[in-house]
Amino acid sequence: IGHLRSLDIEVAVLAIDPSSPFTGGAILGDRVRMQDHATDPGVFIRSMATRGHLGGLSLATPEAVRVLDAIGRKWVLVETVGVGQVEVEVAGKADTTVVVVNPGWGDSVQANKAGLMEIADIFVINKADRKGVEETQRDLMQMLELGAMPHDAWRPPIIPAVGTTGQGVTDIWDAVLEHRSASEASGELERRRTFRLREELREIIAHRLDRRAREICTGDRWDELTDEVVARTTDPWTAADEMLSAIDA
Repeated sequence: IGHLRSLDIEVAVLAIDPSSPFTGGAILGDRVRMQDHATDPGVFIRSMATRGHLGGLSLATPEAVRVLDAIGRKWVLVETVGVGQVEVEVAGKADTTVVVVNPGWGDSVQANKAGLMEIADIFVINKADRKGVEETQRDLMQMLELGAMPHDAWRPPIIPAVGTTGQGVTDIWDAVLEHRSASEASGELERRRTFRLREELREIIAHRLDRRAREICTGDRWDELTDEVVARTTDPWTAADEMLSAIDA
């Protein structure tokens, strides 16, 4: 954010925090770490809770990005809850995906297991003032080599950085711009955006079907079928078929 504002570029930030599976609440504490920019009219910061949505984002994230684009924010930074083995939804929602790792984070086997090879357009090794940077960089390079990427494909750069001092931030931004130019020239950017809209439509339909399913799973017949399943006089699949017949009707 600081680098973009130094270039007099307006920026929006969507910070996604996980919701508690027990209370449903979320701390939404990312804004606390960005108080230096909170009063800057050129910076819009919005914290969003996942509300149980899997994938590392909130269900409303694509709509929020679209609104920010409509009001003229050319650059929108989306910070996810963090990437594990399944929280990689951001790769389908963003034009450029930056994966941030720390020295001593693991090895190339763990990287491939987490799916980082598939989602990263840029790798950043943060806290590069600590030990283990060379080993981490070597592991990432080995992972990229094992990926057998096409010669004409974008090869994710590996950039060391120190968040507390700003070291490497300029290099990260330059890499983002280079990736944007390369993806536009190759047609990859248009392909991603088309895929994004198709998947968003599918998710909206799935969400509404899920809401419809919750609506039909109520009432006397639902209670009767539940009792039958508990008593083992019918099986869950047969009971589900009967409840789903209400939708077909």
